[in-house]
Amino acid sequence: MQSLSAPAHRGPIPWQGLVLAVSLLTFWSPPTTAQLTIESVPPNAAEGEDVLLLVHSLPENLGRYEWYRGERVDSKHQIASYVIETQAMVPGPAHSGRETIYPNGSLLFQKVPLNYTGPYTIQIIRKDFSSQRETGQLHVYPVLSKPNITSNNSNPEEHKDPVLLTCESETQDATYLWMVNSESLQDSARLELSEDNRTLTLLHVTRNDKGPYECETRNPVSAGRSDPFTLNVLYGPDDPSISPSDSYYRPGANLRLSCHAASNPPAQYSWLINGTHQQSTQELFIPNITANDSGSYTCLAHNSVTGLNRTTVKNIIVTDVSTSPSPGLSGGAIAGIVIGVVAGVALITALVYFLYIRKTGGYDGLSSCLLSPRLIAILRETRRLPLHLWAWF
Repeated sequence: MQSLSAPAHRGPIPWQGLVLAVSLLTFWSPPTTAQLTIESVPPNAAEGEDVLLLVHSLPENLGRYEWYRGERVDSKHQIASYVIETQAMVPGPAHSGRETIYPNGSLLFQKVPLNYTGPYTIQIIRKDFSSQRETGQLHVYPVLSKPNITSNNSNPEEHKDPVLLTCESETQDATYLWMVNSESLQDSARLELSEDNRTLTLLHVTRNDKGPYECETRNPVSAGRSDPFTLNVLYGPDDPSISPSDSYYRPGANLRLSCHAASNPPAQYSWLINGTHQQSTQELFIPNITANDSGSYTCLAHNSVTGLNRTTVKNIIVTDVSTSPSPGLSGGAIAGIVIGVVAGVALITALVYFLYIRKTGGYDGLSSCLLSPRLIAILRETRRLPLHLWAWF
């Protein structure tokens, strides 16, 4: 497959009238010994425009010109002759009224028809009656109209149906190019082009292949592009989703659940509670729920064209907030735990310290490494407490 690398020119090629005018005003070309040649101006003519067969390298001692349709000099196919001395053109049997021979030997066609494509021969006769001939080609192309895209299946089912798109044009003498999503067609294992590029085949079509598609026809003088063509790809439903995501509700609250599934055409929805059908709507609403409304809620999505069904289940629990499980500890609970742990560690440290004092009867050994002088003094004062208070330590 080839990419579309540049935009095509649309309509007939706008040749500058100056080129043709200069050619026609060259009433005489100096005789030369070079090879006689014929040039088409323009090289490719659009149907209905003027075109000139311009003669180069005319010989000396010219007497007259004769133009013929085809590659042979045949009086039946003579278009016209031109006598240089009298500057008169004499029409021949093949003259249609469109042709004019000029003094420089050039042949002009006005509003050239499509069937004028082909070879044309000039015969030059010198004054000594010797002759020379040369054949040139005239190429006439139609101005292309807008093509049209047709399909063998405009409503394919995803992953099942192949699709053939054909670029229909009024003329077959054209080059065909395809675009998808306004971009050149790229190589893909799922895309196939016919030998002439007129037909594009999509294998195992997916929802992403809907397009739009455009085809373009081109010839040397014009181009035409079709209207966009979009496929209606049937797919789904995909697995449905239920919203909102909440699962826990308090008694007395309103329960509103919505179900959605990607599908073309849009899916039809049904709700089941604990396996029992409730209603066929996309949204389920239950006011003032109670604990009896707890259970499994199933959304069923159905595509009536593809015949496919998909379900999703959501568990709903109706309970008092105080008894509902918490997803985690609150900030206050965490702070309480931290304070409790710190207080416990402090109490154990103090208990060990006082037991050590009672056993050793002094503070000096331990105080030197653990306690400040002020704390040691306070502890010594506490030894004066009544004995029944020391029992707490």
